[in-house]
Amino acid sequence: DVHSDVDFIVVTNGEVGDEDLPALRELHRRLHALDVPWAKHLEGSYVPRARLRRVDPSRSPFLYLDNGASELEWDNHCNTAVVRWSLRERGVVLAGPDPKALVAPVSAAELRSEALTAIHEYAEWAPDPTKAGGMSQWKQPYLVLSLCRMLLMLETGRVVSKRAGGEWALGALDARWSSLVQRALDDRPDPWGRVFRAADPEVAAQTLAFVEYVLDVAAAATQP
Repeated sequence: DVHSDVDFIVVTNGEVGDEDLPALRELHRRLHALDVPWAKHLEGSYVPRARLRRVDPSRSPFLYLDNGASELEWDNHCNTAVVRWSLRERGVVLAGPDPKALVAPVSAAELRSEALTAIHEYAEWAPDPTKAGGMSQWKQPYLVLSLCRMLLMLETGRVVSKRAGGEWALGALDARWSSLVQRALDDRPDPWGRVFRAADPEVAAQTLAFVEYVLDVAAAATQP
């Protein structure tokens, strides 16, 4: 939708070297300056073919462009099982071979493992301050829906959207969280404008309590 971004992966034959960086950085500055809204909402990485094929437990960084940014950086954001699954199973090729020739199948076990790790990472990140001071109006619904998404992935071993995770959570999780989840689902317009605005303190507190609840649900789901 108009509030989303454009995810991309550029597969390179080898590692991106220092000699490649000036031209790539200039390319992305020029793209960001275009009078096209989507040009300012590109997000993705340059990934060497050899490192793309299989899930990388070490999650070493790729050359990465964040949504809204004009400068490239080294980050492991795209070095995930979810990105590999999405590229292989849902990727739209602009140039080059079928993604299935580049990425090995991603197993349900790999997706479940990544979902569990992500839940703990989100829990650590949840109380961190933002540019808005405390929890921002962007971070609050993002956190709720991301956790719902990871719980559904943990249960099914399939990649799902944040919206699908939220809609599932309304019926699957304890009813006391329904209003918080529904609020996050409804809170879609202008997400980037809310980065610098603080979330309602009561809603932020409910969100932190929801984080603890999700940790308990995830722990119970992974008991032998």
